[in-house]
Amino acid sequence: MTSFESGAVSGEAAAARDALQRLRTEVAKAVVGQDAVVGGVVIALLCGGHVLLEGVPGVAKTLLVRALSTALDVDTKRVQFTPDLMPGDVTGSLVYDSRSAAFNFRPGPIFTSMLLADEINRTPPKTQAALLEAMEERTVSTDGETRRLPEPFIVVATQNPIEYEGTYPLPEAQLDRFLLKLSVPLPERAEELGVLRAHHNGFDPRDLKAAGVSPVASAADLAAGREAARRVAVADPVLEYVVDLCRATRVAPALELGASPRGTTALLAVAKARAWLSGREYVLPDDVQAFAIPVLRHRVRLRAEAELDGVTTDSVLRSVLGAVPAPR
Repeated sequence: MTSFESGAVSGEAAAARDALQRLRTEVAKAVVGQDAVVGGVVIALLCGGHVLLEGVPGVAKTLLVRALSTALDVDTKRVQFTPDLMPGDVTGSLVYDSRSAAFNFRPGPIFTSMLLADEINRTPPKTQAALLEAMEERTVSTDGETRRLPEPFIVVATQNPIEYEGTYPLPEAQLDRFLLKLSVPLPERAEELGVLRAHHNGFDPRDLKAAGVSPVASAADLAAGREAARRVAVADPVLEYVVDLCRATRVAPALELGASPRGTTALLAVAKARAWLSGREYVLPDDVQAFAIPVLRHRVRLRAEAELDGVTTDSVLRSVLGAVPAPR
């Protein structure tokens, strides 16, 4: 690559970074107090990964996804997962066309750039499994034919942490397909007051245009950002730190299942994306630590006795982060 070409590429990457950094500000016009969650989803988009959002009803999980897709100017669809939802309702199916006397494929809602899988743990394993191929391969196979999904493609799934009756917990194989598991907290008092004032003044969550949310980035910015993030440098001590953190989860006394090698590669990809989005061309231990818990919390499993003692996955991971020395 010539110096001229190198400058053009870095200029394109810098413009993409500026555009993607503006996403948080734009989404904040509609969603109050969830800046960390928005940042996590943007990181996932940069890595081409999927996100599992966990939070009680009414914390704007659906609104967040809609606002983000509007600000990024990509297509989005929402599927409400229910016990009677069938795989074909998500992936699509063959429909008979009486005019042509032939069966034609009618794409399901999964053929979109950002799929909001609402309450994913309310649907049976058969329908949950319909997402596995799409999440891993970015394709859908129906009736002997494989169809490619749009690019970019990301699944943002939600689940309610307090209701267990009538739910089907996601198996480890599917949980491992999610790059991040983000907790969506209840707003602070001042933030909740801001939400109330906005509604009092006429804010309609179904009308994002009236709220002032408009496209500030594009799929092209995302593609340029992905390519730039892949080129971020990582020193050997930082690589060793990522490996040591994940290996420490496999010997933690409170865990019966530690992070797999997929967790190691996921943590590295997220650290590189965070470094690039922060304006650096190299990864710091801080980049690894910032997202270690969201990357690993759904890839490990507590021992039953630890769970009975009130130990949480996040507390175990915080202990691991404190015990494994970071490179200087």
